[in-house]
Amino acid sequence: MKDLRLLALSLVAGTTLMAIEEARSQTTGPSMTRTSPAQSHPYVGIWVTSDGRIRHELLPNGRYDEARGSRESAYRGRYEVRGQHIDYWDDTGFTADGEFVDENTLHHGGMVFRRVR
Repeated sequence: MKDLRLLALSLVAGTTLMAIEEARSQTTGPSMTRTSPAQSHPYVGIWVTSDGRIRHELLPNGRYDEARGSRESAYRGRYEVRGQHIDYWDDTGFTADGEFVDENTLHHGGMVFRRVR
């Protein structure tokens, strides 16, 4: 009897979690989490490594979209800028940071990015 109750509770909990995930994906999309509020900083735009392989698009809503090689939207997540420092939180849980050296140069992950627009 105890095993049946545990099984019933597990099924109810699993159904509830699936319903929550379904509702979340309908409001935020399958690969997105909450949208950060708009940020006021001068770094919104597209940033590219000198070889063009890695491209970051910093969106005004506090989200970013990173392309790698021919793979568009390889990584997505949120970011915050404080002064000249940027922190990234990928939707998968990965974190990173960087520094804006000037208005057109970003140092991030041992790479140098230049603003293209």
